[in-house]
Amino acid sequence: MIRQTSDIARVKRRIQDYFSKQVDVTVNLGRNKVLRYCGQVTGVYPALFTVRPDDKNFLGKTSYSYAEVLCGSIAVKLLDQSGALPEKQ
Repeated sequence: MIRQTSDIARVKRRIQDYFSKQVDVTVNLGRNKVLRYCGQVTGVYPALFTVRPDDKNFLGKTSYSYAEVLCGSIAVKLLDQSGALPEKQ
């Protein structure tokens, strides 16, 4: 049996902490296709959250469910103040 390391409530709390902050979003589209962009979390709702991309020409889905994050098809990481990913320690 697979042991679950996280749950939906923990994912929701983490995304709520990212509200109105800059994040790096990585979307696994399947078949070795990955989309990555930076944006700002603009909405946190009971079933989904929205991200506004920094690129105005971005044509794609910007609302995601918490289950997509839990399953690993969406990865959301907080950016530091300079807009770069924080270094791993």
